[in-house]
Amino acid sequence: MSQMILEVQNLGVSFDGFKAIDDLNFYVEENELHVVIGPNGAGKTTLLDMICGKTKPTTGTIAFKGHNLERMLEYQITRAGVGRKFQNPLVYEDLTVSENLEISYPKKRDVFGSLFFKRNETVLEEIQRVAEMIFLADQLDRKSALLSHGQKQWLEIGMLLMQDPQLLLLDEPVAGMSARERELTGALLRKIAEGRSVVVIEHDMEFVKSVAHKVTVLHQGKKLAEGSMESVQSDPRVIEVYLGH
Repeated sequence: MSQMILEVQNLGVSFDGFKAIDDLNFYVEENELHVVIGPNGAGKTTLLDMICGKTKPTTGTIAFKGHNLERMLEYQITRAGVGRKFQNPLVYEDLTVSENLEISYPKKRDVFGSLFFKRNETVLEEIQRVAEMIFLADQLDRKSALLSHGQKQWLEIGMLLMQDPQLLLLDEPVAGMSARERELTGALLRKIAEGRSVVVIEHDMEFVKSVAHKVTVLHQGKKLAEGSMESVQSDPRVIEVYLGH
């Protein structure tokens, strides 16, 4: 039986009296690709914001491998092994693909590490390995500004992989991608989930169907349904929320 890597219990947060997340329980297993879906305003991004420390919960707990994340700062959560990708790709456009991957290497995270960091064979091998994984091995010397939108999405995922997190949080990773890029991204996420856990927020239901081990449906900050994509798609409550009847 797989171990739980993330345990969110009785989680809640309010903004000016509005409950964005309301008494939510949410669990992720080791090596699980868990997709969160729901209509706009359901609380999906807010959930990721609380897991990564950007937003502090009003109530509840977030446990990750023995760490109480709700008590930690963002950088501490990152160092504990949680990586977060936002909706829009955040890459350094004036740097090459290789340089973007290099600066994400854990030993360059602080001032001391940057001053005494040396690009040795281990780092170069890791850059090459990750670049091949994210389909950018032939783009290493290219400025990131010249990449397509989809390639920038892959590069940001690669920057997270350089940090070797145990849990990746990805917010709409295929938004704006071509059909071929979405297909490749699906293969990438399935590969990533062979060695770590991944939580994905996504609106593309065909993509969700192709990658998800488990799907959680949020509505008005609460869990509406959970299970396989097939089971939640046939749930009358989910159909009502999405179709409005």
